[in-house]
Amino acid sequence: MSVTVMLEVKAKPDSIDALRQGLAALLPGTRAFEGCQGLTTYQDLEDGQTLVAVEHWDSKEHYERYLAWRTETGAMAQLVSLLEGPPNIRYFEAVPA
Repeated sequence: MSVTVMLEVKAKPDSIDALRQGLAALLPGTRAFEGCQGLTTYQDLEDGQTLVAVEHWDSKEHYERYLAWRTETGAMAQLVSLLEGPPNIRYFEAVPA
C-alpha cells in the first residue's frame, strides 16, 4: 500500500543555506530510488530554519530501504550535522473520508 512520509528537520541557525544546497544535491537520487513516487520540500515561513519533505512511496518498506541506503552512504550523517536535533520522520496512509 502506498505511504506518505513526512520528514521534518530544523537547521542550525547558520546552516540553513548549506542544508538547502545539500538537499538540492541529494533529492534527484531520492526521486530516482525504487519505490519513490515523488516528493516536495517546504520551508517554514515563520522560523525559516524548519524544512519539511512530503514524500510519496510505494510502501513503508521501500522508504526504509532508501533510508538504509542514505545511512550507509553517509548522506544521513552529513544531513544530521547541519541540524539542531534528529530528523522527525512520520508515516501516513490515505484514509477514505
